[in-house]
Amino acid sequence: MIPRLVEHPWELSPAEARALQEELAGRVERSDRLPAVQRVAGVDVGFEEGGRVTRAAVALLSFPGLELLESAIARLPTRFPYVPGLLSFREIPAVLEAMDRLRTLPDLVLCDGQGIAHPRRFGIACHLGVITGLPTIGVAKSRLVGRHREPGPEKGDWTPLTDGEEVIGAVLRTRRRVKPLYISTGHRVSLQSAIHYTLACTTRYRLPETTRHAHRLASG
Repeated sequence: MIPRLVEHPWELSPAEARALQEELAGRVERSDRLPAVQRVAGVDVGFEEGGRVTRAAVALLSFPGLELLESAIARLPTRFPYVPGLLSFREIPAVLEAMDRLRTLPDLVLCDGQGIAHPRRFGIACHLGVITGLPTIGVAKSRLVGRHREPGPEKGDWTPLTDGEEVIGAVLRTRRRVKPLYISTGHRVSLQSAIHYTLACTTRYRLPETTRHAHRLASG
């Protein structure tokens, strides 16, 4: 079972959820505290029955070989409304349920969503990491907050994502001349390591293999 280092209610008002994000953001560790990475997981979430059911998927891959080792899906009733910036309250209960079904713990989790590249520096990757203690990375397909220059055209090119004077992530080209991804620290992973592991998990496609496997499962 995935550890729970933090327990809190999930059925909160949006105002209560924002206050909890601000409180828990202080627990995010932005420097490396990783084991030797041998297993990487991807998590993704979809919805069924017009949004009434949350369907979470987790895929566990070997590293660096990226062979699929196991996967799990969980479905739970959706209990939090769609509110930008608060998606973790809508999605994480089902994610935790899916991760509990894995036989082996991952060493690192790549989340389809934001880490600290978030208005309150507490996106879904941070939230999942603080709850479980697992190292996490936010790998988002779009920007939620911050400014950046366009990165170079080649795979591995990146530019900082900044909010005011603070660097909150990287805008990373994962495939030549395709739209970049927005990478940020989730928990216990530095930005440089987040870039490194995202690229190491990416093969011929824009998205890392972790995300691609999880997305197929979450989408049904």
